[in-house]
Amino acid sequence: MRRYNRYRPRRRHRVWPWLLFLVLLSGGSLWALTQYLPQFERIPPKITAPSATFWSPDVPINVTLSDNRGLSGYQAILTNGQESIPVTSNRFMIPMRSAEVTLQMPKRAAHKITHGTWKVLIQAWDTSLINKLFDNSTVATVRIEADTQPPKVTLLAKSPTMARGGSALVVFKVEDINLKETYVVAGGKRFTPQVYRTQPYYATLIAWPFRKKHLGATIVAVDRANNKTTTRFTFPVVYKSYKVSWIHASDRFINGRITYVAKLDPRFAHIANPLDRFRAVNETMRLDNEKRIHTLASVIHHKTITHWKMHPFYPLKSAKLVADFGDERHYYYHDPKKEVSRAYHLGYDLASVRHAPIIASNAGTVLYAAKNGIYGNMPLIDHGFGLATLYGHCSQLFVEKGDEVTAGEMIARTGRTGLALGDHLHFGVLVHGVEVWPMDWMKGNWIHNNIDNVFKKADKIVTRETGKKHP
Repeated sequence: MRRYNRYRPRRRHRVWPWLLFLVLLSGGSLWALTQYLPQFERIPPKITAPSATFWSPDVPINVTLSDNRGLSGYQAILTNGQESIPVTSNRFMIPMRSAEVTLQMPKRAAHKITHGTWKVLIQAWDTSLINKLFDNSTVATVRIEADTQPPKVTLLAKSPTMARGGSALVVFKVEDINLKETYVVAGGKRFTPQVYRTQPYYATLIAWPFRKKHLGATIVAVDRANNKTTTRFTFPVVYKSYKVSWIHASDRFINGRITYVAKLDPRFAHIANPLDRFRAVNETMRLDNEKRIHTLASVIHHKTITHWKMHPFYPLKSAKLVADFGDERHYYYHDPKKEVSRAYHLGYDLASVRHAPIIASNAGTVLYAAKNGIYGNMPLIDHGFGLATLYGHCSQLFVEKGDEVTAGEMIARTGRTGLALGDHLHFGVLVHGVEVWPMDWMKGNWIHNNIDNVFKKADKIVTRETGKKHP
């Protein structure tokens, strides 16, 4: 019988090498799957968002998310390093290649972040199965300057009255450390103010277009977070009526002066029909000429105003008023009941002696000095602060574009160039490119009460608040 030694060690099977082999095999297979199968792609989503911006409850942050296979979700958190506030989150039932996300400031957070620097952390995930093993997501940071407070607007001084077709001065204060822009709207027209003495004080002339029935004046201030303040103000209205005229367009006028002016412009020179030629000059050419004037006179130089003083305009000595401002002119041809054209007269026609000297009553810069259609030879002078004066139908010009004129300087002589039947001066006044009633600016007492005194009233407030006297 065979005997066994009870103390002889038994033979053991070595299992751990096989386990290691299986682990390595599984790991290699998984690695191969994650490298080559699209379900395990490693390209993270893309987040397109501003790196920094201002944020307010009414202004969202627009974010674009995208992924090469599909997005599974996103979240956004507002934080200042000490406190975190959820903004939004979403999980897509159906994966999306791209998504436009609008981040609104949480209402419950608006009172906490009136001002200061915060961050919005945006995270997006895709649909890759790699997310089960690793983090296949993207995080973007938007640095925000929180601003939930609208600008504060205070009206300091304004002209005591205003007429339809007239002018006025407004001085106001806008307080906001993030102010983006401020302007005044009156009669549907936007007027750009200039800094008066020092920020945050502003001043501007405004005009009430004579064809607008209502003024509707407001001061608007907008900060860089798009918080907006609109402050309405009113004037006691000075009533002013404007003349309505019916004028016979005679054959002599059409075949004479109208034809002469039409030949100066190639667009109208070959119009054969007399009435078509008349309408082309009286309407189309007139509007083109006015557009040029409006464009030139609307340019505002953004410089600080410390002092602005105008003397009454008196361009023509011993002149007689022969045509008023704002005259609504209806033209007929033979039949008084049938209108063939219409136009508005946008200045004063002043007549004196033939070729009378035209004087610049105030200093300024010549914006234009050349022919301008129906206005003939026409200087246009910028007096600063949005005020410009126009001198039409001149026979001679003594200034050129860019010249600096002084008060009392002769700039031209009267004539009958353009659409003028006799020797006279067409004198126009514009505020920010809007024609206004010239008589206001020809009266010393009106300038004193509506301009000078308004500045004086505002100066007292500015001096009291800043402690600096007006120079």
